[in-house]
Amino acid sequence: MSEAVEAMSEGELLQIEKARRLDIKESIYYEVIRGKTASLIASACAAGAASVRADEETIQLMRLFGEKIGMAFQIRDDLLDYGDEDIGKPRGIDIKEKKMTLPLIYALKEASKSERCRIINLIKRHNENPKKVGEVIDFVWQSGGISYTEKRMNDYRKEAFELLHQLPLSPARESLEYLVNFVVERK
Repeated sequence: MSEAVEAMSEGELLQIEKARRLDIKESIYYEVIRGKTASLIASACAAGAASVRADEETIQLMRLFGEKIGMAFQIRDDLLDYGDEDIGKPRGIDIKEKKMTLPLIYALKEASKSERCRIINLIKRHNENPKKVGEVIDFVWQSGGISYTEKRMNDYRKEAFELLHQLPLSPARESLEYLVNFVVERK
């Protein structure tokens, strides 16, 4: 757990540093969410395996499984920020907080230089204006940022299932399979 707390702190600091410059790359995004979210879920899964006296190989498999669903969980959370459904938090909150999440990172990477500059300017200078935040959200949708991010989330789901299927079929494994699906399908 202490390793997870350290990773969470480092992930938060990395995100704060990158938010100031809005220059985060996809690889850095994964590093941030691995530290901030996935490390905690990975530790919890490993601790659960250790609590039933699983062997070291199974504990490590469960740690990796937890990391995969933690990554999928955070990616899903980032997607919710771009949705139309009422989820209990304001739409576009990540943009208002200048958080560079995968949908936006991908959309900016695919944009022309002038469009990228325009969108970054909106985020830096107009992130409190709901109309301008809406422009950024529309840009992300139109640039394929949502579909790309959904694909990456589903890649993590697939990897989590591949890890689970190394374990014998049991009620516990079935419950974890339901958990994986819940993580990526939650609204």
